[in-house]
Amino acid sequence: MAAVPLEPAVPRRALLVVNPASRLGSRYHRTALAAFRRAGVACDAILTEQQGHGAEIARTLSPKYDVVFTLGGDGTAMEVVGALAGTGRPVGILPGGTGNLIARTLGIPLSVRRAVPLLLAGREARVDLGRLSVGRHFAFAAGIGVDASMIAEASATLKRHFGVLAYVVSWSAAAWRREMFRVRVTVDGEVIEREATAVMVANFGAVLNDLMILGPNIRHDDGMLDLCVFSPRTAWDAMRIALKLLRKDFRSDPRMLYRAGRHFCIETLPPRVAQADGELLGDTPLEVTVEPLAAQLLVPWRN
Repeated sequence: MAAVPLEPAVPRRALLVVNPASRLGSRYHRTALAAFRRAGVACDAILTEQQGHGAEIARTLSPKYDVVFTLGGDGTAMEVVGALAGTGRPVGILPGGTGNLIARTLGIPLSVRRAVPLLLAGREARVDLGRLSVGRHFAFAAGIGVDASMIAEASATLKRHFGVLAYVVSWSAAAWRREMFRVRVTVDGEVIEREATAVMVANFGAVLNDLMILGPNIRHDDGMLDLCVFSPRTAWDAMRIALKLLRKDFRSDPRMLYRAGRHFCIETLPPRVAQADGELLGDTPLEVTVEPLAAQLLVPWRN
């Protein structure tokens, strides 16, 4: 990661964008403000009122602040990160949603009380972003197949009561079905066609603090994104792929395909729902372009 130390001696003002509709946003709103006060940082909190409001708040108010924080789910985080892409304004992501995929990937504690001081005393990492043809951005990955089904099938009731375990339940059901579809991917002009159960365009390779790695040499600061296509035909194939990812074993395998690139167009037969950083996008086709080092994210020093 390209890193720039924060200047702890310089007074800082923080803007906190809170999504009160997220699973934990409203509950930990005051906890976050108290943590900023303890750190000696002046913080103004603005609550979002509808989808897209977080981006509007960030664009309008961020010039008045040194850092911008989000408290909500991954969707709220990416609204703000996308709105500030290319501005050099650092963004700190506090976990307030169900999955908190981006916070987990960046090694940010799931305790808001702990996350605030760690990020304020942390470092700034410049990170590539994926940009969708509709204008939205993603930081971790966009995908079709098992991962999108996991998001679509996790009910609001399950998420409210069980949090991230709701995704475990829906992922297990989707993986067990092994629904195959035909995919045609164009990567920087190269056309790839095959059957698959999951197709991802990844920016970060590590999942759940390096418990699993999606593919070889996936870096979030190399100006590239990485296509990952998984094509298990049997339950044994699916188990073998999972074990290879857990063991970080990326030797040649006919059921796993990887390509790095800057522009991707994904078409499926039949059309399938897509997701990006845990937010549903609608059906394929899906077009993705990399924006190199567009985001400046606060991360703990240990990363």
